[in-house]
Amino acid sequence: MWQPVKYVLARGRRVNFALVTLAAWQMAAFGVAPSLAEVSQCWSEAALGRKSGDELIRKTVAGALLAPPHGQPALTKSAVGITPGAIRRVELPAGSKKLVALTFDLCEQRNEITGYQGEIVDFLRTQNVKATFFAGGKWLLTHSERGQQLMSDPLFEVGSHSWEHRNLRVVSDAALAQEIGAPLLAYGQLRADLALKHCRRPDGNGFADERAPKAIALFRFPYGACDAKSLQAVAARGLSAIQWDVSAGDPWIGATAPLMVKSVLSHIRPGSIVIFHANGRGVHTSSALPEIVATLKQRGYEFVTVSELLRAGKPVVESRCYDAKPGDTDRYDAIGRRTEERYAGRASDHKDEAGASEGVQSGWTAWPEPN
Repeated sequence: MWQPVKYVLARGRRVNFALVTLAAWQMAAFGVAPSLAEVSQCWSEAALGRKSGDELIRKTVAGALLAPPHGQPALTKSAVGITPGAIRRVELPAGSKKLVALTFDLCEQRNEITGYQGEIVDFLRTQNVKATFFAGGKWLLTHSERGQQLMSDPLFEVGSHSWEHRNLRVVSDAALAQEIGAPLLAYGQLRADLALKHCRRPDGNGFADERAPKAIALFRFPYGACDAKSLQAVAARGLSAIQWDVSAGDPWIGATAPLMVKSVLSHIRPGSIVIFHANGRGVHTSSALPEIVATLKQRGYEFVTVSELLRAGKPVVESRCYDAKPGDTDRYDAIGRRTEERYAGRASDHKDEAGASEGVQSGWTAWPEPN
C-alpha cells in the first residue's frame, strides 16, 4: 500500500510533508512521467494568499534554532568569472526602457522565526509586478511552502540573504562559508521536494519545479555590510552580490507610508534596485507599495527581476557595501561582534548528530536580539 513520504529536509529536522501525488509515485515506481493534465495543482488560490498571523515574528519558540544543512553546494554555471564587488544599480543603454527592480528581504536570525507578509506578495501578483526576494536559508526552511511558492512563480526570483543574517565582516572563516553555502543547500532541498510533489503551477502552464531555477545566483549581504574577504567568498561560490541604490527604510518604525513613498520616488531612476522587507519587519510597506507602484507605472517604468535588470545593461559595481554613502553600514560591526560572542558561548547548539539537533529545537532559551 502506498505510504506518506517522510524525509529529513535539514539535518536534525524531520519534516512531514503532504502526501506525494500519485503521479509522482507513478514516475518514481515505473519511470513514466505523467502529462501535465494528469497532475494536480500545487496550491489553490486560497493557499497562495495571505493568512492572518503569517506576518508575525516569533521569538523563543521551539523550532527557531535550526541546524544548517550539511554538504557542498555546487557552483552555478554563471559562477565562472564573477568579479568580486557589490552591484548597486545597472546603467541602462541610452533610449532603452525605464526598468527598475523591486527587492524584498526575508531575513531571519538564529533566535527567531520571522514572518511572511502575504499582503505584499498578493499585491505584487494582482498588479503583475515582478520582484526579487532575498531569503535567508533558515527562513526558507521555516517557511518551506512559501519559499516553494515564490521560487516557482514566474513573476518572482529568489536570491540568498545568508543563512541566519550574521555580519559577514566579523565572522570566522567557518561561519563565513556556512552563511554563504547553507542557503544554497536549503534552496536545493526545497526545489527537490517540489520536484517530488510533481504538481502544476497555479497558472497551469507547466510543472512548478521546472519553473524554479536549479540554483540561486544572487546574494545580498546581511546589514548591507561586506569587506574584501566576504566579497571574494561570495564570488567564489558563483554568486553576484546585490546591494541597492534606493532604500525604503521600512524596518524603521518611524518610516511611515507617506515618508517611504516620498523617499523612494525621489531617489529612484532607471536601473535602480530598491530594497524593502517582507518578513514582518516591513512595518508600513504594504501601505506604501500601491502608491509607489502606481506612480512608477505612470512615469513609464517597467518592473523586472534583478537578473533581468543585470542582463539589460552594465552593472554598477562597488568595492564596498553601503546604504547611502561609503562606510555607513560599518556601524553594524559592533552588533555583529556582540552577536558572535553570544554564539561562541552557545557553540554546542549546532551539533553534528541528528539526535542532538532534534533536542536543540525544543530545549533552548533565546537571547535578546541586538538593537
